[in-house]
Amino acid sequence: MAENELYVSGIGISKGVISTVVSLAAKRVEGVASVGGNDIASSLINVFTSRSVSPEAAVESEVVDGALKVTVHLAVFYGYPFTKLAADVRAEVAEAVTEQIGVDVSAVDVCIDSLVFPKE
Repeated sequence: MAENELYVSGIGISKGVISTVVSLAAKRVEGVASVGGNDIASSLINVFTSRSVSPEAAVESEVVDGALKVTVHLAVFYGYPFTKLAADVRAEVAEAVTEQIGVDVSAVDVCIDSLVFPKE
């Protein structure tokens, strides 16, 4: 089994595929500005600093007791309550992974790494 592949429910799944499914689901939630560093603000930060969030680091996944555990790193818009936003992301991601990939999800951990403030 490759290092960038997980084996769950009898199939091998690329971590990149899992990251894509999770990212698309999380981006559908109102209040999410971006997943990881895939936005214009993060790109500008990368140009002027050495800090960078790779797409692979934006979504982490592992198999725990036969189910998928996912951690997703987000930039969120200011003004959305974190607990509700995180609950919405958990629900959206779990549903997307179950429907698209067809495996059980044991947990979706949400990490809010940065805030995006609206222009006035």
